[in-house]
Amino acid sequence: MAEEEILDQITSPHQLRRLSAAQLQQLASELRGRIIEVVSRCGGHLASNLGVAELTVALHYVFDFSRDRLLWDVGHQSYAHKILTGRGGRFDTLRQAGGLSGFPDPSESPYDVFAAGHAGTAISTAAGLAWADKFPDAPKVVAVVGDASIVNGLALEGINNAAMLKRQFLIVLNDNSMAIDRTMGALSQLLDRVRLARTYDDIKHQVEQLLNRLPLGEEISDALRHIRDGLRTTMHGGQVFEALGFRYFGPVDGHDMRGLVRMLRRIAQLDYPVLLHVRTQKGRGCQYAVEDPCRFHSTSAYVVKGGKAVFAEGAGPTWTEVFADALVRLGRRDKRVVAITAAMPDGTGLTKFREIYPARYIDVGINESHAVAMAAGLAKAGLRPVVAIYSTFMQRALDQVFQEVALQKLPVVLCMDRAGLVGADGAGHQGFMDIAYLRPIPGITLLAPADAAEMPAALDFAVASSGACAIRYPRDAAPALGGDCPPFQAGRARVMREGDDGALLCYGATVEAALAAAEDLQQRDGTSIGVINARFAKPLDATLITRLITSGKPVVVCEEHSVIGGFGSAVMELASARGLSAANVRLLGLPDRFIEHASREQQLAEVGLDSAGLAAAMRDVILNPTRDTKKLIR
Repeated sequence: MAEEEILDQITSPHQLRRLSAAQLQQLASELRGRIIEVVSRCGGHLASNLGVAELTVALHYVFDFSRDRLLWDVGHQSYAHKILTGRGGRFDTLRQAGGLSGFPDPSESPYDVFAAGHAGTAISTAAGLAWADKFPDAPKVVAVVGDASIVNGLALEGINNAAMLKRQFLIVLNDNSMAIDRTMGALSQLLDRVRLARTYDDIKHQVEQLLNRLPLGEEISDALRHIRDGLRTTMHGGQVFEALGFRYFGPVDGHDMRGLVRMLRRIAQLDYPVLLHVRTQKGRGCQYAVEDPCRFHSTSAYVVKGGKAVFAEGAGPTWTEVFADALVRLGRRDKRVVAITAAMPDGTGLTKFREIYPARYIDVGINESHAVAMAAGLAKAGLRPVVAIYSTFMQRALDQVFQEVALQKLPVVLCMDRAGLVGADGAGHQGFMDIAYLRPIPGITLLAPADAAEMPAALDFAVASSGACAIRYPRDAAPALGGDCPPFQAGRARVMREGDDGALLCYGATVEAALAAAEDLQQRDGTSIGVINARFAKPLDATLITRLITSGKPVVVCEEHSVIGGFGSAVMELASARGLSAANVRLLGLPDRFIEHASREQQLAEVGLDSAGLAAAMRDVILNPTRDTKKLIR
């Protein structure tokens, strides 16, 4: 094969075994070029994928994953894997509607074992596969885990249990010193020491060679062997993993193809649990990604000019940016405010707070449960912790919200970014459950701003509250709806537009689309529709909602959340508790299915939560007042 044509001729991992070591290295370089080309057009996870090109090629060269099992933790680093496993011809559809997912997806290929989008899961699921496959000549099991993911509580639980396996089991620790931001915590510091030290196997080998050469008596030899064992204890950075029952190898150069292949071949023959520590460079082969791996962890589309990536200007400040500015202002006024993130300072907007108030900023790593439990301790000590975590990841800390925060009646503020539809990140990242899993918790307050002006008002209310509060907002530009912004008052909605013929009762970000829908209905149909900004999903504005229901006029309840257990369910529960007939009320939210990757605009249109969908739903209710609610949910 000509070097420049290697990637184009690879349609199956089995073809890798025809290649020389030099050709494998060339293939890794071509994979990087292809990934950069597509991600620059489609957006996606760039730096992490560039770092694992050699590792991915080496794994597929040594193992047969048409039979063996390869699990990617998080899965955002699986682009090269996708290309090598028969999806190269479709790779330019990455993260597009109807195209390839940005994460492993078993519906795309049998080489993808699990759909993975949350950190810390691969070791546990891999252990389950290994336990099930105990028969002779069982498939080999490999889990690739990042140095940030491996400190996740679930990952450590998996390691603790997987060490008891009496068979082949390989964890590849992909260590690039980064999560989305710089990795934090004691284990990351341990890995720092390992990177700076010579490998344990080298040290042990040298000590053993020395012992074998010295013509010493038995007592002196025993003493030197104790020295050897002491070296193992004091100098071997992998002792944590070996103490847990894994044989540790490394660290090895993750960009040395020959070395990787040689090491993996040896390890593949071992019939006990092994951890291979691989050092990689995030952004490898792309200078701007190497220089700013945080920015290029997950990036929007861009063009390269003069060796620099240039991004299109946004439509305005995002919800995340508005939140970040509001929190900085709040931190200036209230010295008790402490900001907490779980390894996502940039994604949640806390980078700005970190720069201004570093002593009041905490990054706990990819440990959402610990973030919330720690926030409870901070609140107990008199501080006002604000925990910023994506909605899809907050569900990992549900037990701590219940036990450590709400049960103790502590004033912790949960700020849930990416609440609702998230666009190209797809099904595993949609924030569609937070109202349903938080609303039953006694004493918690749920609120959502409708525009940029309401974000600081919502934060002011939450930080001043005596109990737990959860604020949700989407991944989008924050609109400016105009008009005065009254302070938030518990259980008080805000009338955004009066109407005589019906109402759109909205929670959070759906207000903008509802106002546009109401205007469309006025212009096209002459129908006067009111728009209510509920502000709170708990407690509800019972007086206003009761008035809407008893009016007998059509009411469409709108939320960017599952219709099961969400804001609309709370409205119907209120009607039931008050003995009201709610025949005029229809619920509009996310349907009972996973919403796949596409642009956020396409997803909103798909489920009928854009302005056109809301207008159509209201027309339908006016024309068909007895129609089944389920017919509105797409």
